[in-house]
Amino acid sequence: MNQPKRYLITSALPYANGLKHVGHLAGAYIPADIYVRYLKAQKRDVVFVCGSDEHGTAIPIQAKKEGTTPQAIIDKYHVAMEEDFKDLSVDFDIYHRTSSLLHHETAQEFFTKLNDAGELEIKETEQYFDEEANSFLADRFIKGTCPNCKSDRAFGDQCENCGRTLSPDELINPVSTLSGKTPIKKKTSHWYLPLGKHEQFLRDWILKEHKDDWRATVVGQCKGWIDGGLQSRAVTRDLDWGVKVPLADAAGKVLYVWFDAPIGYISATKQWAIDNNKDWKPYWEDKETKLVHFIGKDNIVFHCIIFPIMLKLHGNILPDNVPANEFLNLEGDKMSTSRNWKLEMRDYINDFVKKENGGGQCVDMLRYYLTQIAPETKDSEFMWKGFQDAVNSELVSIFGNFINRTWVLMHKLCGGKVPVLHTDLLDDNDKFLIAEIEKAKTTIEELLEQYKFRDALFEVIELSRKGNQYMQKKEPWIVAKQLATNPDAQKSIDNTMHLCLQLSANLAILINPFLPNTAKTMLGMMKVVDKMLDWENAGKLKLLSVGYSLREPQLLFRKIEDTEIAEQIEKLKAGLKESATAAKENKPQQSKPMIQFDDFAKLELKAGTVTACEKVEKADKLLKLEVDLGTEKRTIVSGIAQHYSAEEMIGKQVVVVTNLAPRKMKGIESQGMILTAEDSDGKLQLLKPENPVSPGSNVS
Repeated sequence: MNQPKRYLITSALPYANGLKHVGHLAGAYIPADIYVRYLKAQKRDVVFVCGSDEHGTAIPIQAKKEGTTPQAIIDKYHVAMEEDFKDLSVDFDIYHRTSSLLHHETAQEFFTKLNDAGELEIKETEQYFDEEANSFLADRFIKGTCPNCKSDRAFGDQCENCGRTLSPDELINPVSTLSGKTPIKKKTSHWYLPLGKHEQFLRDWILKEHKDDWRATVVGQCKGWIDGGLQSRAVTRDLDWGVKVPLADAAGKVLYVWFDAPIGYISATKQWAIDNNKDWKPYWEDKETKLVHFIGKDNIVFHCIIFPIMLKLHGNILPDNVPANEFLNLEGDKMSTSRNWKLEMRDYINDFVKKENGGGQCVDMLRYYLTQIAPETKDSEFMWKGFQDAVNSELVSIFGNFINRTWVLMHKLCGGKVPVLHTDLLDDNDKFLIAEIEKAKTTIEELLEQYKFRDALFEVIELSRKGNQYMQKKEPWIVAKQLATNPDAQKSIDNTMHLCLQLSANLAILINPFLPNTAKTMLGMMKVVDKMLDWENAGKLKLLSVGYSLREPQLLFRKIEDTEIAEQIEKLKAGLKESATAAKENKPQQSKPMIQFDDFAKLELKAGTVTACEKVEKADKLLKLEVDLGTEKRTIVSGIAQHYSAEEMIGKQVVVVTNLAPRKMKGIESQGMILTAEDSDGKLQLLKPENPVSPGSNVS
């Protein structure tokens, strides 16, 4: 097969109605990022697009929960999700949004072209209508009793209790979530995409053309949909949030989110082209472009059946592959936002990445584990103990250990420079390692081209394991003791260290798609530029020049401590308990008992100025502060070390609870509490007077 002229890679557009968890990351984003980094290392023409899906009922529902507007919701979560992806080194060429004017125009043009060509049909149906709210009700705005489990937590699309997929007509005693009143049935007209007309196209394209190169789970799910009979699907709905239907007789109607969202890939490509002075059309219209969608299995029907029909009718290219992943569970249970059983990307960033100097180590540790357990063929499990074992037993003890030993011994035995390779003295162990280095590139490349990222990563780690085994057999530290008696001892050491260094350079290239921060650190140790990471350099044995001085070693990874794992497990359990209690009592989470004014008046709050501050030893979160309260100075221990350095705290004004009973923390008596508030990014902000006041001033 000829190499494509260009590549367009997409990751599923995440709903902008909340933060995303690591299951999403493992399913659609890290695999795509690995593939794109590999393609770019090969110097191929590739564009990686994604963006926020900002329409559909999920957005106004979340706005209602948070007591705000849909626009405020998408503005909040679009920014938050984009930041989280960047913090975890997912490097989109563009992260766009479907609320943009360009997207609305693109989606409307798409609809108009299909409608004008007669590819859509209009149907009149009866749908639920809220007379008091004067609005047709989307599925999620209808609540009732589940016909299956009789739970009162069922909506018009799914029961929250048993998980069964429903339609509004199946609900017992349906009510509108807008007004709480019983809705009526009212006639309405909508545009539909007749999927059944395209059954033969789908059978030929998926079940024949791609039956061997697409994942079996993807082909199997598509076959089930096709064999079950493809029904016409509405492309519009009665809603005031979304892309307006561009027809005079369609007032109050918007494009259904499943129709407009995938068009977001096209509008994102257009915006990227505008930003980079490029032509977007070849990426969607030239058959020499390879289009690949990375998604989770819940999006297969949209990306393999519905969107391809839309693309075919609109004159666009079809996806070459849709490597959908299964689901990632958490500690033996399905991730659930409603039950608070989840690990959000933001949680990991705050608990691990932002604790580190730069955070690259912890980013790559998560990328490594999620790739190692990637649900490529079946559901998999995120276990905190498994994360610890993967980091400590593989990244630290195998990959990191080999690189560190190589650098330490190179400085000790070779003066910190790349030694010469004496080809006339190569033994069987040397020749074996050379062969392994040369063939690793081809093996890993073939696996990446087949979207087998888990297996490809295994091969990289296995190559570093072979490096450790080689070093153990060669024992250069033992040979060094023979320098006075063996004339070939130094040459043997030179050969061993030369090959270990060349292997290290190869490992930087091969690990780069998976762990880009690690590769960057290794480049720094080798004192070479990014160009060395070009894929064409993999398998070569002259990447580091003889006599070239290298920097001191850096530890690529740190060990994960038992206490960190225990803390995460307790955090999960506490969240689940909190959620269960809130659900039982039917009150918002984290609510606290009502207090009287006299209760509040018991607090003594004073303004203070921090005069000294230092980090508490063996406590990642604690700072020890000396606070001037005017008539006295107090020692206060505060858990703000992840948000403020000791140096920047000195001189800051704070608000202190001064009549709080003393409490020992890490052996230090804390004589009060400083007040903080958590912002939308999870960062603690000091509460302080608007303008400087004298230490000891009362706060009321």
